[in-house]
Amino acid sequence: MDDLVILNAKELITLSGKHKGTRMTTQIGTEKAHAGKEMKELGILENASIGIKDGKISYIGESRPAKKEIDASGKVVMPGFVDSHTHLVFAGNRADEFELRILGKSYKEIAELGGGITNTVRSTRKASEEELFEEAIKRLDYALLYGTTTIEIKSGYGLSSKDEIKMLRVIESLNEEHPISVVPTFLGAHSVPPETNKEKYIEELLKMTREASKFAKFCDVFCEQGVFTKKESRKILENGLKFGLIPKIHADELSSSGGSELAGEIGAISAEHLVYPSDKGIELMKKAGTIAVLLPGASLFLSHKPPVKKFMNAEIPIAIGSDFNPGSSPVLSMPIIIGLTCILLGLSPAEAITAATINSAYAIGLGEQVGSLEPGKDADILILNVSSYQEIPYWFGFNPVDIVVKKGKIIKAGNPA
Repeated sequence: MDDLVILNAKELITLSGKHKGTRMTTQIGTEKAHAGKEMKELGILENASIGIKDGKISYIGESRPAKKEIDASGKVVMPGFVDSHTHLVFAGNRADEFELRILGKSYKEIAELGGGITNTVRSTRKASEEELFEEAIKRLDYALLYGTTTIEIKSGYGLSSKDEIKMLRVIESLNEEHPISVVPTFLGAHSVPPETNKEKYIEELLKMTREASKFAKFCDVFCEQGVFTKKESRKILENGLKFGLIPKIHADELSSSGGSELAGEIGAISAEHLVYPSDKGIELMKKAGTIAVLLPGASLFLSHKPPVKKFMNAEIPIAIGSDFNPGSSPVLSMPIIIGLTCILLGLSPAEAITAATINSAYAIGLGEQVGSLEPGKDADILILNVSSYQEIPYWFGFNPVDIVVKKGKIIKAGNPA
């Protein structure tokens, strides 16, 4: 007998991309991230049920007896949101910089005044592991309320061997202590610390990577003018590969820096931001199978947009993340991020949902475990207080999440909002 069955979903969004309205009972079928027209295919089943046993999805279709039942009549049932790009561990805030931007200062101008990443580095270095953990766990609690069941967290506010490893230890503790699955990324190459020069810091980065690889799954780098060049970024990422760290790239956010090109050349799992990618970069990303992770929160706060149509036309899979950070995207609600994806970036609700689930799962190497509702996958499931997926971005700012199931366990029941 199954442990749990969710019954009578008005819309059961499978994201399998294979069913086209038919009931399915097969084993895991999704083999890759969805691209182009595939991103519109949500694999919706009407008035369907989903069974759960031992933390996994056991079947989808006609209901069977189970130890516990949840009636989802009139509601949407879908995979948990996967937030594929965050900077969730940090101390302090940068509300003063928010005001400066409103008054007309640019991102670069604020950085030149001692703000930006360096500002948060100062606060994060002063904070203890315990203090960072306590603040971060509150943020994960908030993300859970809004339906995030898997999240990527980057280091990058330490910018020294001691403090980067401190951040990675905190990220590891979060994964151990919180229901949300946490995926760690080493982003020691987020900036150059003010107490040294770039050449010396790169040498320190190369040395700290060995220790970082004990905690992290990915190695990321901010490939950008004034930060790390394409050549320097390649050196950092290739060094990460020596220690088993899969490459990711903060690419072409403020200018055409060559980051998208490097992503394709080095075979990065994802390139992120991508506001100013070159045509060559898009071509190389396509050949390499690199996923484009777009960040509409940063688009809102920094008033810039990536060339979404180019990625769609090239059939490059698009994922989205919150980019939650204290400077350029203090947004952690994935329903809001989905709304911004539609409003600012022009993706349809179906495409935005695909980007926030199965494609984001592939962008952090978990596409065979989470991101879609298929037998054999983890039972990470949301029950929403809406009758259609179209309402998720439409009711902008509202929380549609009623119940969160994580690996078969109900960890949030009833919507307080």
